[in-house]
Amino acid sequence: MNKELLISAIKTSVLAGEKILEIYNTAFAVELKEDHSPLTAADKAAHELISTELLKWGFPILSEEGKTIPYEVRKDWKNYWMVDPLDGTKEFVKRNGEFTVNIAFMDKDTPVFGVIYCPVSGIICAGFNETVYSLNKDQVGKLSENNLEDFELKVPADPDPNEIKVVASRSHLSPETENFISMLNLNGEKISMVNAGSALKFCLLAEGKATVYPRFAPTMEWDTAAGHAILKACGKNIILHPSNIEMKYNKPSLVNDWFIAR
Repeated sequence: MNKELLISAIKTSVLAGEKILEIYNTAFAVELKEDHSPLTAADKAAHELISTELLKWGFPILSEEGKTIPYEVRKDWKNYWMVDPLDGTKEFVKRNGEFTVNIAFMDKDTPVFGVIYCPVSGIICAGFNETVYSLNKDQVGKLSENNLEDFELKVPADPDPNEIKVVASRSHLSPETENFISMLNLNGEKISMVNAGSALKFCLLAEGKATVYPRFAPTMEWDTAAGHAILKACGKNIILHPSNIEMKYNKPSLVNDWFIAR
């Protein structure tokens, strides 16, 4: 069942990506939400498509574009979808291509599997049951439960295991995050920086192209759930800072605490 759901999520992410690109290639308008973050027709169109496709499975959806569901309604959910239909709207508006569709399947407060799809590159990263998968949108039509293992991600050996590659946000680098990076430098570590927008940072961690992702700035649960599942599938995790406990989901407040992913 879970593999069937995973494949459905992968295919749905690509369909949503097609909707997003239709708008990305036009002169789209930008609205501002209450928190002054941007909102476009692409966010709305992707949300509608994902909702239509995933609700067929009978599980509720917790989404950035459907976040008004009261905690009293959702607190007893066992299985549900956690969705960010367009993660990295700021990158979308800048037209730099670094935005994603994020879909996670949840079991209470924990992600079971996650899918991150970058519509511009066409690359899909997914994680489930101690395996990370990497494929492109042209391969999705042939994807089935029988050949899913053909797309298992093979991570090459790190050419310099003593180097710490810090991945940071293009649009949300806070002073606290900068301080964390400075502390690594003070410890005498060999440091390099990798910048990426949206949930692509989690993909870089899974692919071995980054070592650590410190985030000392606000994020929401749908920003991290899919990436969290992918990291757990390759033996990594998201740990809250400074409490040093694993990130959990479907809280009364959907805002995440600061975290370190590695």
